[in-house]
Amino acid sequence: MQRFGRVLAIAAIGVAAMMTVVDVADARRAGGGFGSRGSRTFSAPPVTRTAPAPAAPIDRTMTPRQSTQPSTATNPASQNRTNARPGFFNGFGGSMLGGLMMGGLIGMLLGHGIGGGIGFLGLLLQVGLVVLLTSLAMRFFGRNQRPAYSAPAAAARSSAAAGAAPSFRIPRIGEAMGGGAATGASAAAPVPVQTDEISVGQDDLDRFEAMLKDVQAAYGAEDYAALRKLTTPEAMSYLAEELSDNATKGLKNEVRDVHLVQGDLAEAWRENGTEYATVAMRYESIDVMRDRATGRVVSGNADEATDAVEIWTFARKPGADWQVSAIQGVEA
Repeated sequence: MQRFGRVLAIAAIGVAAMMTVVDVADARRAGGGFGSRGSRTFSAPPVTRTAPAPAAPIDRTMTPRQSTQPSTATNPASQNRTNARPGFFNGFGGSMLGGLMMGGLIGMLLGHGIGGGIGFLGLLLQVGLVVLLTSLAMRFFGRNQRPAYSAPAAAARSSAAAGAAPSFRIPRIGEAMGGGAATGASAAAPVPVQTDEISVGQDDLDRFEAMLKDVQAAYGAEDYAALRKLTTPEAMSYLAEELSDNATKGLKNEVRDVHLVQGDLAEAWRENGTEYATVAMRYESIDVMRDRATGRVVSGNADEATDAVEIWTFARKPGADWQVSAIQGVEA
């Protein structure tokens, strides 16, 4: 039984190691997305003929999500609870009543002892008198006390809260690249992003196809300088992280013979002076993982091309070239 247990343990370790290598090899294809699509980072791009299945959500991005926790600035009910005045028994009245009861009890114990019946009756009489005075005082002050908010004002606040936009706020591009967070009332107010649909010409589509090959070639060659020219700083950081992880594991991802089979433009728009174009691309390539020291193929087929479908988003500033800003995987 002990030998059998050792064999099972060794087999389990081997299977786990094999699955780890396979996961590393297929991480860019079957994994989630990374990068930024501006205000549409957390919305799925439209499905196309090339990618009829939804794209994987972008789970690695510098674009912040707006917190949906309610605040007193947008929740009048919580504001009323915060500003509500404490009841009489929770404030000075409660302290006075507790002090009188404690004083009477101590006086009874010191004056008549535990078995002093007259002292105990006197304590009950004192407590009853204090309760009666407290009730009268509450009624008197309750008549003269005004509520924190009048009924019309509370109704106006409730209607304003019901008609206000949701607390979720689409971030601006400057915030997506690490800008300061808004504070105060501006953090609660939604900031709409003006987007205009744009047209993409055939020259742009040809450029996207060329960039697909160039980025894959630079990634396989671990050419950081070329990747910096072809991708945004944010996308470059995630690609560099993947290359660093491969190097740490003693692996090298070889990507060559990239051929675009089919491509569709999913959407193209402009916001805050930046143009975006999201394209679905089906391509073939030789994609293998090799041992960095020996060159041995760890996963993949070095002689047979494999098929992949990915969603690439390109971005450019006025007068600048297109750069890859996000990549999302799609089930083939």
